[in-house]
Amino acid sequence: MGRSSTRGEGTRPRSRHDGPPGGEGSGDAPDGAGRRGHGRRARTAPPQAGGGPGRPNRRARRTAGKGGKRRVLRWVACVLALLILGTGGAGYVYYKHLNGNIRKEDLTLGDKEMADHKANSAGQTPLNILLIGSDARDSKANQKLGGAKDTFGGTPLADVQMLLHLSADRSNISVISMPRDTMLKMPKCTDPDTDEVYPASTVDVQTNESLGRGGPGCTVAAWYELTGITIDHFMMIDFAGVVSMADAIGGVPVCVDANIYSHTGDGKGSGLKLEKGTTSVKGKQALQWLRTRYGFEDNTDLGRTKAQHQYLNSMVRQLRKGTKLTDPGKLMNLAEAATSALTVDKGLDTVKKLYDLAEELKKAPTDRITMTTMPNVYGTGQFRGRVYPKPEEAEQVFRMIREDIPLDGKASKRKAPVAEDQAAPTAEIAVSVRNASSTETLGPVQGRATTVQELLTEAGFAKATVDQQNVEAAATTGILYPSADLEGDAQAVAKALGIPVSQVKRSTGVSGIVLAVGADWREDGAYPAKAAEEKTPDSANPLNGADEEACMKVNPGFTW
Repeated sequence: MGRSSTRGEGTRPRSRHDGPPGGEGSGDAPDGAGRRGHGRRARTAPPQAGGGPGRPNRRARRTAGKGGKRRVLRWVACVLALLILGTGGAGYVYYKHLNGNIRKEDLTLGDKEMADHKANSAGQTPLNILLIGSDARDSKANQKLGGAKDTFGGTPLADVQMLLHLSADRSNISVISMPRDTMLKMPKCTDPDTDEVYPASTVDVQTNESLGRGGPGCTVAAWYELTGITIDHFMMIDFAGVVSMADAIGGVPVCVDANIYSHTGDGKGSGLKLEKGTTSVKGKQALQWLRTRYGFEDNTDLGRTKAQHQYLNSMVRQLRKGTKLTDPGKLMNLAEAATSALTVDKGLDTVKKLYDLAEELKKAPTDRITMTTMPNVYGTGQFRGRVYPKPEEAEQVFRMIREDIPLDGKASKRKAPVAEDQAAPTAEIAVSVRNASSTETLGPVQGRATTVQELLTEAGFAKATVDQQNVEAAATTGILYPSADLEGDAQAVAKALGIPVSQVKRSTGVSGIVLAVGADWREDGAYPAKAAEEKTPDSANPLNGADEEACMKVNPGFTW
């Protein structure tokens, strides 16, 4: 339950070369501060799935990640439709039972309030969900699957962290994985159960330690501290959860370009053994796939992240192809697996809320799902083998998520609705033009606001003026308006200049219509609309959800 002390910040964290928490296989002894502290006790483990309310502690079996998310979404939707609508009163009783399976915790344990989302021109807001994979060895099932007996009952680590972004118009999904070896400053977090305060770190700490600083809410706080991305929900799954849910779905096809056996002479490795080509994995084998580092690419966590992306994409394709879930017994097993495997924030504390979330996620087509890894660089000295966010490129990916820009580089095909009528004749619409064309390396283009103001005047906007005040740089040109009665006028300005309506947004920070000429329009001439389709940097290793040809490269030292 309670934890006795804060982990020291200055000790050496576990490297991606040291092996996964507790090792990928059994008996892999960890080292350094990246490992759980043996002086602290984990929260008491609950009984196995299906125990319902009244189990010892809601935080045990912190569950996460990749598998957990998409599965719940699709699966619980199917299950509820059958059970609630098909069985009447009995369905309601079972519905309450499933609600009791779900573990709930606070969304964030940090002391910073997350910013509100900015709505698009249609008033829609995006949805960000942090997926967490816990290496907890706090139950017999998790201990059997996770191995490393010296870590049993220790503080769990957040070894899988993925941020899922559903666009405001629901046209696309973007996912960012953060390698577990990422070094960052931890925010202050307070354990809601014990009131223990974990002070903000003064030195870099390995990101997976965030889970041991009060729970998944501290992992959420750490993400917000680093990225500035507002997170709406989290979902967490552990070893046993991955296995039970992989069994329930019936298998996920994965591919390797050569025979692979993830095993080293000193006992490291996940134990994954597959033949070249495509294999449908489930149960323990699915867990091995998700944990494999030794044997994929360069034997680092980056290769494992790619394998996790391939698994997630494949699973989504399977579910959307219409995986057969017609047997009532299998449906009930699926419902039990999905609800018992998850720990979620209190905003997702019922099956109904999970169902509603599923319905939202289903709106994005498979070919608009993009998996990426946070662009990163290796550390040096004592942090050799760890990674840091890659300057500029990591921030570019974070900013694209903050600004709801698709990571697949495609403009939305779902056009934002245009106001039926502008409130005033063009000549009477007042527009203030600002020069926001500077970049991190270049100053603002001289006279840019005046040039665009002249374009507006030529288009009939007689009340267009130049705002000479200092303005914050903007990567993308945008038009802001303060209230609904000016929305049509703002869209009229966009239409006149060829600016996409999706770049017209309501803002409480302006008192009238403001056109900020961004860094994407530094040259004279018409607005380059294609500039709005920003490309994700190659260092993020983007993988499209519809790519069925993806195949993991096997390290030559791990073939058979």
